[in-house]
Amino acid sequence: MKRSFFFFISLFLFYSCNKTQAHLPPAELFNVTGSLINGNSATVQYNIGYSPVIKVSFSAPVNRSLVPNNVLLKLNGAAATAVNFSYQNSDSTIIIQPINALTPISKYILSVTTNLQSVRNRNLQSAFAITFITQIDSTDKFPLLTDNQLLDTVQRRTFRYFWEFGHPVSGMARERNTSGDIVTTGGTGFGIMAMVAAVSRDFITRTEAKGRILVISNFLMNNCTRYHGAFAHWINGASGATVPFSPNDNGADLVETSYLMEGLIIARQYFNTADAGEIDLRNKINVLLDAVEWNWFRQNNQNVLYWHWSPDKAWIINAQVRGWNEAMITYIMASSSLTDSIPKIVYDNGWAANGSIRNNNTYYGYQLPLGPSNGGPMFFEHYSFLGINPVGLSDAYANYQVQTVNHTKINYEYCKANPHGWNGYSNLCWG
Repeated sequence: MKRSFFFFISLFLFYSCNKTQAHLPPAELFNVTGSLINGNSATVQYNIGYSPVIKVSFSAPVNRSLVPNNVLLKLNGAAATAVNFSYQNSDSTIIIQPINALTPISKYILSVTTNLQSVRNRNLQSAFAITFITQIDSTDKFPLLTDNQLLDTVQRRTFRYFWEFGHPVSGMARERNTSGDIVTTGGTGFGIMAMVAAVSRDFITRTEAKGRILVISNFLMNNCTRYHGAFAHWINGASGATVPFSPNDNGADLVETSYLMEGLIIARQYFNTADAGEIDLRNKINVLLDAVEWNWFRQNNQNVLYWHWSPDKAWIINAQVRGWNEAMITYIMASSSLTDSIPKIVYDNGWAANGSIRNNNTYYGYQLPLGPSNGGPMFFEHYSFLGINPVGLSDAYANYQVQTVNHTKINYEYCKANPHGWNGYSNLCWG
């Protein structure tokens, strides 16, 4: 009898416990359910004012005491920004407002860590972040310039980069202002063109420009490694040694070489007097230009040029130079070489892809003869037509005056329309 009694008591307690557990409330999930910046719900936002109202909503009321250490607004994700907190919806929505005006044109990240808890001590299941960029401060910072004054300023400052920041040994253009001894072949060609323009604008004298370009030419001839006449993309401006652009790009860069030669040809044509220094400069430029083995870069006589060649890895990158892009000048230089010109079929098959280079679609009311949809970046035009006048220039594939003008107009209209909402694109910021 006792055994039966204890059996029934145990059975009763077992079912009683199960019944109690079945009625326990489920574990509370604590998540972010939404966010707004000035009423907009996108997780990346642009052109935000300097005193935004940011709201982050949760699936349950938050523990206010944990908010200041776990809801953080940081400039560029690093420097913390002081904010005020307030609450809505029974503490399930936090309102964040900066105490001081934010910095213009700056990236801010509002983050919520998983250490934030609900009032029932449930941790946030997943960290949350929202990114925004503040708007430009359009108030005048300097005296207003006329259009001509602005163009003069842009030209002078562009020139000054190449002139004042040129490498002290080689005279060549540094890749950027943090590059130390690394100079760039193509950028040096652009710099030489800027020096010629600077003489015309009376920024420097003809003698000064001639002297600098002679320094560059001597360095290229006597210090730099050449690969079948072509130069590397990056060079040590003190020694002339090749600086690899990437592990496999440690030799010739034919496109960068063509930009360099473009600048040197302009200098050769500009410094055209009987002055002994100018004659010396022209002769050295001709030696550099005539040494480029353009046909070598057809890789076993294919009807296309190749961008790179490595002395120890050969054609490993295997990048063909095909249009439409910034490399039209490469085919023009190769076609016009006095010592190693490529046949026309290389231009037709390689650059123009037997006509597949054509586009001829219309964008924003302008027909685009060549290139990708909407034309692509403007440097597709800049790099080649720094040295070639597109006015009246045409071939079987395009009128290049129409190409350059319409590409520019399409770019303007695209940035004005800004179909993808990119930060800063407008009728005042394009190109």
